[in-house]
Amino acid sequence: MDERDRRGRAPSIRDVAEAAGVSYQTVSRVLNDHPKVHPDTAARVQAAIVELGYRPNRAARALVTKRTRTLGVLITARPLYGPFSSFLAIEQAARERGYAVTATPNASDEVADIARAIDSLLMHGVEGIVAIAPQDRARDAIHKIGARVPVLTLQGAPDEVDGFPIDQRGGARLATRHLVELGHRRILHIPGPPGWAEAEERRRGYLEEMAAHNLVPLLAEPGDWTPEAGYVSGRSAFRRWDVTAVFTANDEMAVGLLAAAVEAGLRVPDDLSVVGFDDIPSARYLAPPLTTIEQDFWEIGRRAIDALIDEIEHGVALPRTPPLPWRLVVRSSTAEVTNRVRLAAGVDADGAVRRSIRPPV
Repeated sequence: MDERDRRGRAPSIRDVAEAAGVSYQTVSRVLNDHPKVHPDTAARVQAAIVELGYRPNRAARALVTKRTRTLGVLITARPLYGPFSSFLAIEQAARERGYAVTATPNASDEVADIARAIDSLLMHGVEGIVAIAPQDRARDAIHKIGARVPVLTLQGAPDEVDGFPIDQRGGARLATRHLVELGHRRILHIPGPPGWAEAEERRRGYLEEMAAHNLVPLLAEPGDWTPEAGYVSGRSAFRRWDVTAVFTANDEMAVGLLAAAVEAGLRVPDDLSVVGFDDIPSARYLAPPLTTIEQDFWEIGRRAIDALIDEIEHGVALPRTPPLPWRLVVRSSTAEVTNRVRLAAGVDADGAVRRSIRPPV
């Protein structure tokens, strides 16, 4: 068949076979990674696929192989940077492994809503599901419902059997330790919302690191990850305590905290050091640029997809892999504490509060 005959329609598997000089069965074997295809033959087929711009018909392949090579992603409906970045990483990693991704948001963390979302994914013929479910109730509901395919949860607690281990606690300890090493002793933490595994693990990490240095923890009202929450919690905390440093549970809340610090007459980092968590794209462009803990969402996505596909294709149980190492990104929002700052905060060198000479906010 010449080019004029193919014009106006998408190339077929038989067109690829003709261009490569092989049978269409051989092309099918190449597409399905059959081990008994000579490398030179596979290379000719792949070259023909590229030249013709051939795209396999997933529905037709599924009828033959009984496989859809499609993964489902259950994601929170809230527009949050962490879950959305995780989804992008998962989608890219799946594509690199030859899988398509279909996603559906869970309207709430109620069992009935999550059951409907999982049913929707199963109706699309997914072979496995990644649940980006940071809320405790959502993860409990997923475990209760179960599914006919392997399910892996992200952002869960470290001891979950089918959860992918992400050491949030270790990252929080690193952020707090950075402030301690700069000489800060009055360190405030603004936690994330109750019922979220990330928030609880980061709060625990802060408390553990403060205890390791015999420092008194200062916990502000939990926020809901938004800049507004950081602003409100910061204003309230500055009225209640004299502090020289703040660790917020994510970067978005740090944005609001910086605004609250300006209103309180505090200069960052001269009077107050601030550390966030996530390293959102805008963190480096804040005034001042934000010191934060970087999460490697792309590596998290790759590891999670590799583990899920290994279970789908080979029946390999989810491995208990070591957590990814955290990276502290030091920018201009943190600085070594000075005697002047200690005096302004009414704090002795050992961290004890003497008296507050800061004017009321």
